[in-house]
Amino acid sequence: MINVLLVDDDYFVVTALEKKMNWKALSIENIYTAFNIAQAQEILKKHDVHILICDIEMPQGSGLELLAWIREEQYNVQAIFLTNYADFNYAQKAIELQSFDYFLKPIEFDKLTLIIQKAVAKAKEQQNHASAIQEGYYWKKNQKKVQEHFWRELITGKTSYSNPASIAHSIAEQNLPYAMTDHFLPVLINIFPYDESLGKKDKDLFDFALVNVLYECFQDTRFSMEAILEYKDFNWIAVLKWIDAPDSCIIEDISSSFIQKANRYLKCDTCSNIAISGKLEDIHPIIKDLLSMNEKIIKYRNQTFLLEHYQQTETSYSPPNLALLEQLLDQNNPSAFLEETNKYLQNIVFNQILNASVLSLFRLDMVQLVYSYLKGKEIQAHKMYTGRTNDQLFMQSLNSIEDMEKYLSYLVNTATEYRNFTEQPKSVVEEIKHHIRTHCGDELTRTSLAEIVYLNPDYLARLFKKETGISLGSYIIQARIKVAKHLLETTQLSVNTIAGKVGYSNYSYFTKLFKQEMDCTPIEYRKNR
Repeated sequence: MINVLLVDDDYFVVTALEKKMNWKALSIENIYTAFNIAQAQEILKKHDVHILICDIEMPQGSGLELLAWIREEQYNVQAIFLTNYADFNYAQKAIELQSFDYFLKPIEFDKLTLIIQKAVAKAKEQQNHASAIQEGYYWKKNQKKVQEHFWRELITGKTSYSNPASIAHSIAEQNLPYAMTDHFLPVLINIFPYDESLGKKDKDLFDFALVNVLYECFQDTRFSMEAILEYKDFNWIAVLKWIDAPDSCIIEDISSSFIQKANRYLKCDTCSNIAISGKLEDIHPIIKDLLSMNEKIIKYRNQTFLLEHYQQTETSYSPPNLALLEQLLDQNNPSAFLEETNKYLQNIVFNQILNASVLSLFRLDMVQLVYSYLKGKEIQAHKMYTGRTNDQLFMQSLNSIEDMEKYLSYLVNTATEYRNFTEQPKSVVEEIKHHIRTHCGDELTRTSLAEIVYLNPDYLARLFKKETGISLGSYIIQARIKVAKHLLETTQLSVNTIAGKVGYSNYSYFTKLFKQEMDCTPIEYRKNR
């Protein structure tokens, strides 16, 4: 039996937590409430409390003081703090007092539910601690780790499990509940978190929720779940042990159910890749084939793929109509371009000739086409397409059709938007002028300025002179002299210091340029003013 204590000086917060949380579904029996530390202490003295959900800032004593008292009294309580302030000192103190979690208001009930689930699991583990020794709990816990290690070694193909004899020896030595005649089925699950979902914000919490949903979905009297392992980010392998005769259709149905729950509750898309069933000695080769299929096929999200239906055939790549795509770019028609590329992708999927190598060649053609188009507009694409967003979309583009479509949309729309910007010379020149005025102390060259607007340096220089009637170099000198004049008039800084502030480390060269522009030296200018 798990009990919870809610503590907050705000009556409405306590009421909201008491009424809106589905405590029964969280396996919590009793909910106690308090509005200050004194009331909370009285409840803790009279009742067994396993989980504390508590505000930090309260008029009659802070939640941190309450937790310090709980630790002194040696009550076994999992504490979850609520606060309006993302204060590092609060978080640090909460960690020192071994709090379970630290949660910023306003309350997101879905996320809080997951945190409480973890706290309940921890509380149950501690609640059973006393009797666990007699029941062989520690042995079971260690056995679970041993079992997980066994499967990880078998999946990765370590040398210790390289043949049937060594596998049989390991089973006997580690007292694992397997026989060499048992049949197992590996299932590889790809996860694609939605933008702004928990999978992107808090992966640990997301993984906890994911494993819970997987165990819930894959519960069946016809097989048992032996292990769930993440072999790389957002790629999980579940190992099922058949109790009845192997039947992959059962797993297809369960995978469809899991996909729906993942979409709804985990806010992610997913794909299930179902291997073929085999005995222990066959599992590593089967998983090797499964991973190979996963790398080579291109996935539609929220679908199930079967290894038994996968045929590893070499497919030739036939590019789309590149001349038409180039024409659509020239016509500044990104929507038609993307419609054409999406149609091409759908067609090769329909004809079952799309795999990772084909998609990679297609991506290469699209990148070269866009880069060539931008080069013709004097835009330096290799400078423009840098940064985390570009790198992430590029790397993910081979994961699925949807990921490729998302990358192409970014690639083409970015090119079009920047072309539209560069076709307004005044906007480009104004941005360069603004940068020169605000960074006159930096090193300013034709190349460095061209990088700011992703243009060819020679093209930028011609464009600037055409729009302003003055060369880029002359404008830089005039802007720097203007700032130098202002500093000479309004400060007591030395001429040498002012020269450095406007980008000239050589005092003599600065004086020479100043005299050319103003017909007097900086010192004479200051005296005259």
